[in-house]
Amino acid sequence: MKEYLAKSNPQETIQEHTDNLITNYQLIKKLYPEINVDWYLLELVCLLHDLGKMNHYFQKRLRTNHKFTKEIPHGYLSVAFVPIQKLKTIGYSKAEITLVYIAIARHHERKRRVNNEDWKIEVQKLIEPWKEFYYENLGDNAEYKENVSLSYFYPEARIFEGEDTVGSENFKNYVQLKGLLNRIDFAASAGIDVELENDFLQESMEHQLANFREKNAAADWNLLQKYMLQHQNENVVVIAETGMGKTEAGLLWLGNHKGFFTLPLRTAINAIYTRVTREIVTDKQAQRVGLLHSETYSQYLLHEENTEMEIDEYYTRTRQMSLPVTICTLDQLFDFVFRYAGFEHKLATLSYSKVIIDEIQMYSPDLLAYLILGLSYIDKFGGKFCVMTATLPGIVLDLLHDNEVDFIQPEEKFVSERVRHSVEVVHTEIDSAFIEPFFHDNRILVICNTISKAKKIYSELKAMFPNKKVRLIHSQFIKKDRSKKEEEIFEDGQKDNPESCIWVATQVVEASLDIDFDLLFTELSDINGLFQRMGRCYRNRALDVDTNVYVFDGGEKVCSGVGQFIDKTIFMNSKKALEKCNGALTEMKKMEIVEQIYSTEALKKSEFYDELTQALNYVKSFDSYELDKKEVRSKFRNINSITAIPATVWQENKEEITSYMEILARSSKEVSKKEKMIARTNLAEFMLNIPDYLYKKSEGEVHRINRYETVIEFKCDYSEDIGIIMQEKQKESLFF
Repeated sequence: MKEYLAKSNPQETIQEHTDNLITNYQLIKKLYPEINVDWYLLELVCLLHDLGKMNHYFQKRLRTNHKFTKEIPHGYLSVAFVPIQKLKTIGYSKAEITLVYIAIARHHERKRRVNNEDWKIEVQKLIEPWKEFYYENLGDNAEYKENVSLSYFYPEARIFEGEDTVGSENFKNYVQLKGLLNRIDFAASAGIDVELENDFLQESMEHQLANFREKNAAADWNLLQKYMLQHQNENVVVIAETGMGKTEAGLLWLGNHKGFFTLPLRTAINAIYTRVTREIVTDKQAQRVGLLHSETYSQYLLHEENTEMEIDEYYTRTRQMSLPVTICTLDQLFDFVFRYAGFEHKLATLSYSKVIIDEIQMYSPDLLAYLILGLSYIDKFGGKFCVMTATLPGIVLDLLHDNEVDFIQPEEKFVSERVRHSVEVVHTEIDSAFIEPFFHDNRILVICNTISKAKKIYSELKAMFPNKKVRLIHSQFIKKDRSKKEEEIFEDGQKDNPESCIWVATQVVEASLDIDFDLLFTELSDINGLFQRMGRCYRNRALDVDTNVYVFDGGEKVCSGVGQFIDKTIFMNSKKALEKCNGALTEMKKMEIVEQIYSTEALKKSEFYDELTQALNYVKSFDSYELDKKEVRSKFRNINSITAIPATVWQENKEEITSYMEILARSSKEVSKKEKMIARTNLAEFMLNIPDYLYKKSEGEVHRINRYETVIEFKCDYSEDIGIIMQEKQKESLFF
């Protein structure tokens, strides 16, 4: 028997690699037998997917590291071994057999076009290695054919072209087959288990309740949490006020199932991850709970419980979605709605998972559209979801119904009788002179719609109180300084903190920080944003003052940012609704106002509605596999900024920045993956996102790290107190 390699570093034969797939196949079948997949066909594609690697060009490339232009992707050659006669005898239809061919051929998505004649020649050449190949586990599950029937497969074929794919059973079967093959293959290649069992979460939640009862013998799950526990097997949409224990409610609903917990902002996700791993799942976190967003590795480095030895494996498990519980951003999970080449493994995973969506009202129109479509897919494929939110835009329910999503809602909202906020509407632009007399041994939060307005108010208040603590936070600080400010505002924002202070902020504090200030002064943005901002003041205490929230509605004008990133129709409707909100404002009243302002009827003439419906139609209009993953990432994240290092920061830290770039420039033989990840994480500490409109008004010097990576030095000044400072006066409008 001749040895044929599947991988070269480290060396692994086709048989050894396939053994690893079969082990993972058996594991996922044991843990999730209810997955709606044909288990025999899944095992078959696992057995056959890499047999095409026996071809001469592939074997020579692994041994010599020389690339051959005539090499055909091995998946296209592996189809030669599909046991078509056996499948027909068992009773599989032509459509089902075609799925097997396509899943094997496309298990790696290749952009390269394959010539039909070259493919036929290479298939015929497999006869010699096949004679010398033996793999006991194949049994009668492989049948070499030197001429593959073109009625089942030819290289440039794409399945589902021109079909209504979403409702097609054929489509569902293919997604499950190919997607699970990908999951199993990825895990085998990475040397990890495809899934780790969730056999701990229910017990962890019971332990959490026992901890509560140590402090209060009468402690129990509240009505929201009990409702979620009772409806674990259903899609649920619930409205519950801040402070109701939505995190615990979501985890109780999840129970001992595979699950994903999604939130809109990275800072909120980091906070939930820290809380869950330190208070709820306190043991074996690296096998149980993962954090998935664009800065996962750097966050893992910050947690001392993650030893250096296991971070790489933990990171791999997280990226491969192998962990029982994953806390993540929407873009890491829901980009599958574009059905790009290679999306199947995500949707297949969600078909046997439960997804928790928290704070749905925070999403922009385009992300909300992707979310609605994503939930419709999850529902159709057999997965489960729950939406938990403090305020629910009425249009969301209408869109879920329009897209035939099945879910239940409790008859009552989970809301207390307590009153936390008393509002005074100020009919002017936000004014530091108005704020000045309120500052006396207390903690004040000022929130502006734009960075330029925040900088202006900060400068004025700083001049008024030169010897007092006045701070500024927004998005245009380098990561290192932003992190320090987030820690500082968190400490200052605790209700038992005796130190007086004023913090001026933008939207960055709306839903990302668990803070509780004494007084809030804010510009009106929209009613949803306003109520989020109010949640940073008297967050978890009952009202004991006449007024604790002052809202500046712009008077005869509109507030900053309106007509740019704040929808003017929603702003004006919000402004009108506020006319009736002077004085104490109950949580129920807040919810009713949001439902009113964000009803389908109220939104129909707004840009928000246009963007939302356009995004829905835009995604639905794509044929499957029309886009590649890189295009989708760009569309999904709606990237309109440049990552750069301010010139001032570059000059002050040039030696350190250069040292990290040098590490990244070295080859993988010289520097380990971990060293590179640490260098990349450290380099990112000096970076920030420059909005496109600002970047175009100045210069950026591009410093090349290697063939694929560059770092931009942006020509501007920088201060750790106020962020970037344009060298020429610029109009700044970014809101967060």
